[in-house]
Amino acid sequence: MKIVVLAGGISAERDVSLSSGSMIYKALKNKGHKAVLLDAYLGYGGEVEGIFDRQEDWAQQIGNVGETSPDPDAIRALREERREGRPGEPDYLGPNVLAVCREADCVFLALHGMGGEDGRLQACFELLGIPYTGADMVGSVLAFDKGITKDIFRAYGIPTPQGIRLKRGEKETMRVPYPCIVKASCSGSSVGVCIANDDKEYEAAKSEAFRYGDEVIVERYIRGREFSVGVMDGKALPVIEMAPKEGFYDYRNKYQAGSTVETCPARISAEKSSEMQEIAERVFRVLRLKSYARMDFVMSGKGEVFCLEANTLPGMTPISLLPQEAVAAGLGFEQLCEKILNSACKREE
Repeated sequence: MKIVVLAGGISAERDVSLSSGSMIYKALKNKGHKAVLLDAYLGYGGEVEGIFDRQEDWAQQIGNVGETSPDPDAIRALREERREGRPGEPDYLGPNVLAVCREADCVFLALHGMGGEDGRLQACFELLGIPYTGADMVGSVLAFDKGITKDIFRAYGIPTPQGIRLKRGEKETMRVPYPCIVKASCSGSSVGVCIANDDKEYEAAKSEAFRYGDEVIVERYIRGREFSVGVMDGKALPVIEMAPKEGFYDYRNKYQAGSTVETCPARISAEKSSEMQEIAERVFRVLRLKSYARMDFVMSGKGEVFCLEANTLPGMTPISLLPQEAVAAGLGFEQLCEKILNSACKREE
């Protein structure tokens, strides 16, 4: 099959996306597909015709994920140096991205964050009839905005930490007791997430979170063990536990090898494992997700389980959680990529 692996983008999760895309691209090539890896934001300046038959390593220039998220302004400057997108193309897509995608049998989305998981790209592809992997436009919108996600969780009785939605400039009529978590409503990879223990830390945390959007989530901080559960076609994978050596499971601890001890299957009781898996499957259904996703959890010292959020395009880096869960279920990385690809093709049929 002719496959475009779409990665990069303009979000703060760009480096993670490029690493995911590189891994997926190599896996699909090894499975015999004619795959190309494109940076969604920077685009492609070459000739589109015959692109899938060219013998080149599209992942050669991809580096490792840094300790901090990239600066979006610096990324925008890179495209200005190359050339602006063509008229009629969305501003989050670079030159020739749509042209190449329209020549593919399927687009494997390795994007994270704004412009990749928020539903805009999915809507564009649906309008143009371009097959793609992962959740559709509706599921992407519902899961990407954490405020909407939390409202749906509460409506369906899915356990989640108590909290509030706060818009920029809005007067606070309710306060969440300290310690609390402050996070951007529309971001991932723990970008814009801080723990606040007092008023000074709370104001600083809000300022940081508002860098990534006009709404933030403030919720009760649950001190406990952190877990994640992937779901493939509605069925939960084994539970994985993430135990950072320092601090909480933030951007650095997620993507720097050796910063976190990850155990899969998690060393918890069969009852707790089943409870998390059942909740993950419910979340998959109520958010109308498709193909695959990953739900994040925390379990308090009393054994209470809380679902934090859903990830519609979970990371596929060398140390990402979903691939580790898949291996525990007997599914290697190349098999996982092929399964995701086949799921998208069946949906299109």
